[in-house]
Amino acid sequence: MDIEKLLAVMAALRNPNGGCPWDLEQTFASIAPYTIEEAYEVADAIEREDYEGLKDELGDLLLQVVYHARMAEEAGHFVFGDVVGAICDKMIRRHPHVFADAQVANARAQTSAWESMKAEERANQRGPVGLLDQVPHALPALTRAAKLGSRASRVGFDWDDASGPRAKVDEEIHELDQAIAGDDRPAMAAEMGDALFALVNLCRHLDLDPEQCLRGANARFARRFQRVEGWVRTEAAGDWASCDIERLEALWQRAKGEEG
Repeated sequence: MDIEKLLAVMAALRNPNGGCPWDLEQTFASIAPYTIEEAYEVADAIEREDYEGLKDELGDLLLQVVYHARMAEEAGHFVFGDVVGAICDKMIRRHPHVFADAQVANARAQTSAWESMKAEERANQRGPVGLLDQVPHALPALTRAAKLGSRASRVGFDWDDASGPRAKVDEEIHELDQAIAGDDRPAMAAEMGDALFALVNLCRHLDLDPEQCLRGANARFARRFQRVEGWVRTEAAGDWASCDIERLEALWQRAKGEEG
């Protein structure tokens, strides 16, 4: 299927004469949350290995690109072809080992070269920027924390191995305990953030994606809770109040055990 059909569909939706009233009201700002949501839907389909669903979700994400490009064209900023041209040029420019005669030793070396080229491009466009200025503020907090740690690591601001961030987790939890004991809510919030940041750094050293780790924990909690809920419905006629915490904990452990 040609991309031109999708572009024509979006143009019709945004046509002031007979287009969709909802689509006509949208702006870059109002559509941006949907763009982020669709990216998460893509990630979810991949995590579940739902490739039929992935096909649909990639289409939804592509629609977001076309949507923004259409609004940009209407405002006279750029057209969809400019988006395609820009990314093609960027991929060729940042892969000189594929499209020119440069050499890279391995994937790690390519990643380093890629980031260096990105930094140089940004400096040429906007002037010198700080190392961490290149990490978008709009990223999910866990993802941004991982990228901040990774960027700082490039200049040696990092531990040699996972034992450093693991010890830092204990340190931050101790400081959190002190804030809780003192009933200092601002300190609790700050120390909780530091503990989370330390855990993200530990994930980075263990080559784990913190977002995926937390999504997995969310899925496990929901799955186990649904099991417990089913047993409460069956064994206690759905009366949660009749189940004390010891009973609920026993059901929770049963749910965990049945997962193997």
